[in-house]
Amino acid sequence: MGKQYRILTAAATALALTFGSAYAATNDAPSAPPAGGPAMMGAPGGLGGHRMEMRMQKQLEQLHSQLKLDAQQDKLWQTAIDTMKHNRDTMRDSHRQMHQQFESMANQPILDLNAMHAAHQKLEQQQAQLREETATAWLNFYNSLNDQQKTTVSTALKKHFAKMREHEHNMHERWGKHRGAQDGAPGAAAGASATAKP
Repeated sequence: MGKQYRILTAAATALALTFGSAYAATNDAPSAPPAGGPAMMGAPGGLGGHRMEMRMQKQLEQLHSQLKLDAQQDKLWQTAIDTMKHNRDTMRDSHRQMHQQFESMANQPILDLNAMHAAHQKLEQQQAQLREETATAWLNFYNSLNDQQKTTVSTALKKHFAKMREHEHNMHERWGKHRGAQDGAPGAAAGASATAKP
């Protein structure tokens, strides 16, 4: 049920959350990790994030060529692309600054948890605003399309959602195997999940 709700939520924001921000956690850029935490493959600027970004750029180019936009629609498309790229770069910069700030705070003899929390809240608010700007730009573009063009976009999004679900499923399977191996019982996670089913 929860997975379906997430998919519907992503669909409601149309291009914004799939093509617009998918490279950064297929929805949002991750919050700054605690100091000393491992770098995530999908974190902004990471190898996984770069590959996802390249794939998305290719998808966008294919979609753009399929839509046969008129001049006004093309202008809205370009505005959405520019807004997305600008906000992506801003989010990356603020994420990097946040990480540096956390590293500095973590070196203090007594941690100021209030300051760390306030900095994290500020970052989340800024990123929420940037995501909303990106969503608005993409929705303005989407709303300018005719039904045939919207069908083309919808088909592309449904394919993207299917890939997201497959990726999530594969990640859960790998995580289950990894946890089982760490516990010293390779089949432990699979066995536990099988027992948990009603």
